[in-house]
Amino acid sequence: MTKRMGYRDWRWQALWWHHFFLLWTTIDGQTRYSIPEELKQGSVVGNLAKDLGLGLSDIFERKLRVDSEAGEQYFSVDAGKGELVVNDRIDREALCGQSASCVLPLQVVTENPLQLHRIEVEIRDINDNSPIFSTEERSLKIAESTATGIRFPLETAQDLDVGSNSVKSYTLSKDECFSLRIKELPGNRKVPELVLEKSLDREKQSVHQLLLTALDGGNPVKTGTTKIIVTVLDNNDNVPVFKRPLYNVTVHENTVAGSVLVKVEATDADEGVNGEIEYVFSDHTPQSLLSIFLLHSDTGEISIVGPLDYEINTIHEIDITAKDKGVPEMEGHCRVQVVVIDINDNAPEIVLTSKPNPVREDSRRGTVVALIRARDLDSGDNGKVTLKLQNGSPFILKPSFSNNYALVTNGPLDRESFSEYNIEITATDSGSPPLSSKKTIPVSITDVNDNPPVFTQPSYNVYLKENGVPGSILYSVSASDLDFGENAKISYSIMDSKVQDVSASSYVYINSDNGSIYSMHSFDYEKLKVFQIQVQAKDQGSPSLSSNATVHVFILDQNDNAPAVIYPSSAALGSLSHQRMPRSAKAGHLVTKVTAVDADSGHNAWISYKLAEATDASLFTVNLYTGEVRTKRAVSEQDDSSQRLLIEIRDDGEPVQSSTVTVSIMLEDGLHEPILDLRQKAAEPSKKTGRITLYLILSLASVSVLSLLTFLILAVKCIRSSRSSGSCCMRRTDCDDYKNPNRNLQIQLNTDGPIKYVEVLGGDMLSQSQSFRSCMSPMSEYSDFTLIKPSSTTDFKEVISVLDASLPDSTWTFESQQVRTETGLCGRKSSQRSGFGII
Repeated sequence: MTKRMGYRDWRWQALWWHHFFLLWTTIDGQTRYSIPEELKQGSVVGNLAKDLGLGLSDIFERKLRVDSEAGEQYFSVDAGKGELVVNDRIDREALCGQSASCVLPLQVVTENPLQLHRIEVEIRDINDNSPIFSTEERSLKIAESTATGIRFPLETAQDLDVGSNSVKSYTLSKDECFSLRIKELPGNRKVPELVLEKSLDREKQSVHQLLLTALDGGNPVKTGTTKIIVTVLDNNDNVPVFKRPLYNVTVHENTVAGSVLVKVEATDADEGVNGEIEYVFSDHTPQSLLSIFLLHSDTGEISIVGPLDYEINTIHEIDITAKDKGVPEMEGHCRVQVVVIDINDNAPEIVLTSKPNPVREDSRRGTVVALIRARDLDSGDNGKVTLKLQNGSPFILKPSFSNNYALVTNGPLDRESFSEYNIEITATDSGSPPLSSKKTIPVSITDVNDNPPVFTQPSYNVYLKENGVPGSILYSVSASDLDFGENAKISYSIMDSKVQDVSASSYVYINSDNGSIYSMHSFDYEKLKVFQIQVQAKDQGSPSLSSNATVHVFILDQNDNAPAVIYPSSAALGSLSHQRMPRSAKAGHLVTKVTAVDADSGHNAWISYKLAEATDASLFTVNLYTGEVRTKRAVSEQDDSSQRLLIEIRDDGEPVQSSTVTVSIMLEDGLHEPILDLRQKAAEPSKKTGRITLYLILSLASVSVLSLLTFLILAVKCIRSSRSSGSCCMRRTDCDDYKNPNRNLQIQLNTDGPIKYVEVLGGDMLSQSQSFRSCMSPMSEYSDFTLIKPSSTTDFKEVISVLDASLPDSTWTFESQQVRTETGLCGRKSSQRSGFGII
């Protein structure tokens, strides 16, 4: 039974592998070895590496392996020599049964790239089996009246060897009454028959003992024997005779148990009990047939009691004996040949010749992923198998020899979209009805570095207060990479760039692991208001990919500068300011003007003036915004001729910074110096104020023209705004008045990148009473613009157009010390802001 199972497993293999060979890369020729069976373990079959054109290094580097479709791996590769060697005992009869040809197909698989080599090993038969009879002794009963020439079929010997090593002849021991004849059957089968040559005489010899010998054709010859005991009986005139000596029956392998296959029929010319016939299987019938077929002794009907399997045996030969009930008992013989017809009772099977290799996502079309074969134990159309993949897969099956296929790529792969494919393969045979089976093959996609890191945003705005602690964190940038593993590990760095002619790395440094940016030192808004750095995110792939992001760092002003007095010039130098005024001065007389600036910006630079101390507080007043010192009443005779004023100058920052200036005023009789003289004196060149005064005089004419043009533009803007959005336009208000427009107005716009800074400087040292109010629609947002440094070169139209573009719902007014936008009527609604002020 074991040998038949082996034959079943390999019968289809010989059909599939014969005359087919295909390699996935161009390899010419076909390798075939021939060895005898029963070689010792370790015996060399051939130099596999040399015959396939492979070097010894390829055995290790390309993971060469030999796969057999049998359960046993009969061969292996000597990695040191590249030789194919026997790995286990090979019994040809167990592998191929009685097949004339026994070829073991082997698949040699190499990786990187994946290749399939097909080799064949022919297993030659050796005469290692003797002929065997199923019984050691056979009994025949022959009546002495039996006519000469009658033939009695004998049991055939079985020899597991094939070809010349199988049974070739039979011999019979000498006996004057019997001889041996050989009957030729289809398929080159020989059946020995015992022939009665001489009439038997029971009284002379009642028992004849014969020895039947079977001889094979091997060298040396092997034999097998069985005894034949012939018992001579008294006369029973006639023997049972079958209507046919051979019955041929075809039956489907799925025939149900109990079905009658055939009815054999024999007749006996005798009467009475001598003519009654009983049917039995011959004595040498094997148990395997007795488990499948049942013979009804009375009727001669042969029915099925066990399963038929075409894949195990395609033909069954049954010897039937008909016995009468006479004395002596007479026998007749016939043979029934049952041919089993295959049906489609075996579903196709999908077998992986090689495990699927991980595939790089940049693999070319046609890259081999796995080697697959399909098999079906059925025959004919029932054994023809087709494979099909599910739709939508970037893979196809490329057929090779017989039912072998290669699973190859057929389109682009993207690990970031699909990191693994579960490929479902359906195998369907051509039977009726067709049978099918499915197998799912997981294929993983390996990552290649095809995605650069991507920042969460292309640019970052960072707002940092000045005077911060060195080493404090400014911001944390973050990037992500769609790749996997090392290809997704990101390191951050700051690209080499200049900030005020100094390397950016001198200002900040970045944590390469998490993208946190830290300050290297404290920043001073008055020296550096804004700078930008380029941050690079680079992955660890090979080659590495990177991307950049811009970080704009805005230094926010802190109120760290007190107002500085620039007029009177003597007070600016730290001295006491001496002023004169006539005793005839009336109320509202302009005595002098204190002017100060604050290096800070925004609210921190909004300056107010306050009379802190005075010799006579009822005589003088200081304008809160302009710093003008005027008389509150007319000077009387009782007033002291020497008046001392302490004026406090405060900014609008938090905490408040302040400074003071002391003004000494001399009241003199008969002093009628006009204010023009005072201005001329203020304009007299000195070592400290000459440049500023000269600058103001030279720009007076041009600024007047610009001022006129400004008001025309503002008027047009207000009209348009009032018509479209209902916002208020510029007007005179009780909180700000426009006076003396013929002043030096300077505006500078920094347009390097996004607009961040605007600067306004106007007026002279004696009168800075210009004042405008900005009114906006209620939906506008509050915004401050930082003033950097004075300049007279910027076209005021550009400022207006930029401001209009930034806040189209606003109308603009300008004060001598502030530029601001407000929501509604002077009511602020603060959003994002940048400080501003006058320098």
